[in-house]
Amino acid sequence: MTARSYEVRTYGCQMNVHDSERLSGLLEDAGYVRAPKGESADVVVFNTCAVRENADNKLYGNLGHLAPAKAERPGMQIAVGGCLAQKDRDTIVRKAPWVDVVFGTHNVGSLPVLLERARIEQEAQVEILESLDVFPSTLPTRRESAYAAWVAISVGCNNTCTFCIVPALRGKEKDRRPGDVLAEIETLVGEGVIEVTLLGQNVNAYGSDMGDREAFSKLLRSCGRIEGLERVRFTSPHPRDFTDDVIAAMAETPNVMHQLHMPLQSGSDTMLRAMRRSYRQDRYLGIIERVRAAMPDAAISTDIIVGFPGETDEDFEQTLHTVREARFAAAFTFQYSKRPGTPAATMDGQVPKEVVTERYQRLLALQEEISWAENRTQVGRTLEVLVAEGEGRKDHDTARLSGRAPDNRLVHFERPADGVRPGDMVSVEITYAAPHHLLAEKPTLAIRRTRAGDAWERRNAAPAATPGVLLGMPQIGAPAAPATPTGVACCD
Repeated sequence: MTARSYEVRTYGCQMNVHDSERLSGLLEDAGYVRAPKGESADVVVFNTCAVRENADNKLYGNLGHLAPAKAERPGMQIAVGGCLAQKDRDTIVRKAPWVDVVFGTHNVGSLPVLLERARIEQEAQVEILESLDVFPSTLPTRRESAYAAWVAISVGCNNTCTFCIVPALRGKEKDRRPGDVLAEIETLVGEGVIEVTLLGQNVNAYGSDMGDREAFSKLLRSCGRIEGLERVRFTSPHPRDFTDDVIAAMAETPNVMHQLHMPLQSGSDTMLRAMRRSYRQDRYLGIIERVRAAMPDAAISTDIIVGFPGETDEDFEQTLHTVREARFAAAFTFQYSKRPGTPAATMDGQVPKEVVTERYQRLLALQEEISWAENRTQVGRTLEVLVAEGEGRKDHDTARLSGRAPDNRLVHFERPADGVRPGDMVSVEITYAAPHHLLAEKPTLAIRRTRAGDAWERRNAAPAATPGVLLGMPQIGAPAAPATPTGVACCD
């Protein structure tokens, strides 16, 4: 009997990417195989986002495109999960009755059973839980690359930001035990992974449900004792919970990278109060100052919302002032748009679209100028770059390769005569800086073949679509990469 094929389509934040790795692992554990690129799948899973702008329109548009294909293909199934499924529930089946399964953020592990039940009973299965069923990281996983991995340390969020619906959809924060996190990392390293990114909706609040305010800094230091783990990152922290013990752990733990994604959202104290962000401009800039005092080479990126309800010209000028003072290496900038179910959606003072757009363009121009200036400080430096897979969209045309520096800046470099693999390390001299990338035009200075490169080689030598667990992290939405989508950020 031929195994049924599947495809997972992911929208939204890093947590959704993490969940999609679990969905793929669950399906392969149940005997499904990944559909070859460009071919139709027997099962299509949409892992949705409720935060990005027009998320529902995009979902129903994609579902509409699939309806004819499903009508012509007996046995084809469509499943919808993630934040939008948690929010809309029965609405999805009512609007798109050809959907077979709807599942929420708290029961990712139920997907194979729900697909089988829908097949046998010949009717849609909708299962939405109000609290976490199984921690996602305990589920089977199919990772997308061999050298780097997401590792979730918590799910959910205890904050009440007025622009964000995530706490209502992901629930209150729930932390994994440190031993479980470290055991997962040690397993990943044993398989060849050399970089991990610790992941949570509010990652540095880790320990809140264990009663240990220093749990996150302790976890960072413990990662530093794992032999073979070369790079540790984390995303996304919240300024409210960012404490000096975390700064010390970053500065004193050699494999914790000097890279920080610290959401600002607004530089105006008035707007921060309206957003229910529990810090003010002075405190935020104080954190940045202390980080740079401990790690002068730190690259800091951020999230900023333009046009939040009630934002005045003076409020926006305060944001520009904060950006000038902080000198971010990169910023994810968003035009505010209403999210049903959030307090901000019904606030007075909604800013006209043309005003939001004008402010947004001014912010982009300022940040572009700063990013370029900050990147120019790297010219002449020698950096060790982790060779990546799929990072450089033009690598094939330019005969270059791409990868990430320790501070997560994107580096394009000349392809060495001696072959290198994703996961290997190269030392290169930076010769040119653009606002969103660095360029090394001279020959590579050194190549270090790594266990991660060996793992990448083994994975690519193995038969495609073998069920089981593969290790690595997809390079999607890396926090220091430039981004200017509209909407609001969700993991902050």
